[in-house]
Amino acid sequence: MSGENCLFCRIARGELACHAVHEDDDILAFLDIHPVRPGHTLIIPRAHHVWFEDLPVDLATRITTVAQRLAREMKALYQVERVAMAYTGIHVAHVHAHVIPVHQPHDVTSAAYLRNGLDSFAMPPQATAQELGETASALRQRLAQ
Repeated sequence: MSGENCLFCRIARGELACHAVHEDDDILAFLDIHPVRPGHTLIIPRAHHVWFEDLPVDLATRITTVAQRLAREMKALYQVERVAMAYTGIHVAHVHAHVIPVHQPHDVTSAAYLRNGLDSFAMPPQATAQELGETASALRQRLAQ
């Protein structure tokens, strides 16, 4: 899929709304609408890249730097010991890093999503616009400090 019709490219261009927590010329960080936990954030490059291993090194480094800043603020905001970061590309063919505050050991393991067996996947419930708005506001405030 080209960047023209890519869901995340459309979000990066402002064609589709998101709850952004960080943005600059090259990167956009916004809340996942199906959060594993409140604060679950996706970080994407604005340019269309399908595979994380194909990211330019400087861009991958910048994404990781934003993820580290988010992780420090998530630990303080949600009082968690650990924040997970993982690149995936299962549902949208555009590089995206998940940054997730971990409240329980299985928050980011497949066991939490394979309740009905190995051939099914249970998506976390969709958060409401109000929940996402409040969460995005809290994270933006912390990142602005």
